[in-house]
Amino acid sequence: MTLDLDLARGPTLSVMTTDLPPLPDDVTRVLAVAAHPDDLEYGTAAAIARWTAAGTEVSYLLVTRGEAGIHDLPPEKAAGVREDEERRSAAVVGVHEVRFLDGHRDGVVVEGPALRRDIAREIRRLRPEMVVVGSHHETFGPGMWNSADHRAVGRATIDAAGDAGNRWIFPELVEEGFEPWPGVRRVAVSASTQPTHVVDVAGYREVAIASLAEHATYLAALDPRPVAEQAREVVEMTTAGERVAFEVFGG
Repeated sequence: MTLDLDLARGPTLSVMTTDLPPLPDDVTRVLAVAAHPDDLEYGTAAAIARWTAAGTEVSYLLVTRGEAGIHDLPPEKAAGVREDEERRSAAVVGVHEVRFLDGHRDGVVVEGPALRRDIAREIRRLRPEMVVVGSHHETFGPGMWNSADHRAVGRATIDAAGDAGNRWIFPELVEEGFEPWPGVRRVAVSASTQPTHVVDVAGYREVAIASLAEHATYLAALDPRPVAEQAREVVEMTTAGERVAFEVFGG
């Protein structure tokens, strides 16, 4: 197992996955949840590109707009830039439903009932059979701390997948018109140090690289190298062996 961490941009994870079974390819609707714009593009987008190419409907839910992510751009300006970049990035891999939550600030996302409720609302709205989210674990390996936002969003999303199916948790959602959705069959956690399944992304790495490269303003603020070079390096690392690994909860 090889793990690398750039504290400015987040984790990159490369795991030997040759002995893991494939993630079942038996769903028609997927919701991918992330704390920030660009989180899904660090490898997961290659799997998403494969799914959309096969006709699976994939939607994105971003908890924040990543407004604290560009050191020389004030949050009120960065939010719009990063939202636009995420929408363009999603379109590259065939995702056209991109929603952003309100009320959760980049860098200080709080795990708790409010976040669970907001994610459960979107699960009830979109009715996915599988939910994808980034790692909820405290680390990405020895000495490699996961960010507070990632941990909060990962844990809240796993909980919200169950909350979405229970009428008596967040009954206000029913009053808003969102009936329970017990149809989430599994939650697939990306960038986990405890992977259980893999997706073969042979043929989809180039489109994933192009997807990450749409985050041009963000990447340029992190590294003076050309954006295309950065995107290729990251995606090739996180899709080592042309596979993307997931820790799967559920059937």
